[in-house]
Amino acid sequence: MRVPIPVVILLVLTVVGGLWWNYTRQMDFMTPPSAQRLEEVRQKIESSFPQVELGDAISVPQPLVPPPPPPPPPIDLGDLSVPPALDNYVGRAAEGPDALIKLARALEDKGEFQRALLAWERVVDRSKPDDAQYATALTAIRRLRPTLPDWNLKPEAALEIELHAGTGKQLAKDLTPVLEAVARDLVRASSGVLTVKPVVNAGKTNHAKGAVPVALWLTGAGKDATSTDVLSFTVASPDALRDEVSTTIFKLVGSYLAKSTPFTPPVPPVVGETMMEAMEYRVTRLEWSSFGTWLDTPPPKKED
Repeated sequence: MRVPIPVVILLVLTVVGGLWWNYTRQMDFMTPPSAQRLEEVRQKIESSFPQVELGDAISVPQPLVPPPPPPPPPIDLGDLSVPPALDNYVGRAAEGPDALIKLARALEDKGEFQRALLAWERVVDRSKPDDAQYATALTAIRRLRPTLPDWNLKPEAALEIELHAGTGKQLAKDLTPVLEAVARDLVRASSGVLTVKPVVNAGKTNHAKGAVPVALWLTGAGKDATSTDVLSFTVASPDALRDEVSTTIFKLVGSYLAKSTPFTPPVPPVVGETMMEAMEYRVTRLEWSSFGTWLDTPPPKKED
């Protein structure tokens, strides 16, 4: 017997509706679930996922980071147990002014200020510094020199030289105290390396009115001592004597260093710097020693 289609449809709807009613009539589809319920659902879902071991994870390549550069080698400060010598670090001048500057700074950091001053002086007198390097060294020399004792504290051990000047009879009276003052300045500029005897040679007559000529030169001590060239200048007033004498000495020392030694000649002073300051800081103690030694060495005798 066949069941009519409308009856089948009615039976299907009745069964579905009955089941829906039976299982959902206690459920609330309008109220949002609580946070606790959501957390329970999340944990249930996560637990259903397959667990992956960390070792099976795909490794991400890390960017290559270059290793840090190696630290610079330590600066060789030499044997600090040996008393410093005036010609210290001459052999290291070939390394260049930058290396000497680093050495000088390292010595200062170590508290070796006398040795540091010697290294700064090598920048000035034996290397070939550019303007910035020269200015750095000169500033350091100006800073350190006044804080240290004179290099030579024994006058009997100083190199004796003579400062000569010749002029007319009248100007010679004004020239004598000036030459004595400049001689003392040279002893201080050389840090006691030199002792300087002033010698004024007065002419028999007075020069005519106006600018008066003055001849200046330096020699070693003794009758047959070595002498510098003779340079002359003129002055219209005794007030200008000291500056002219100092300027002429600076020229004579610079000429000797340029012609007869491996030293770098001193750079002339800048505006606002006195000539005596230039001779104290721009002419190094080793250069003064070389100059005095040269003057104190008798010239070779001429063969007949």
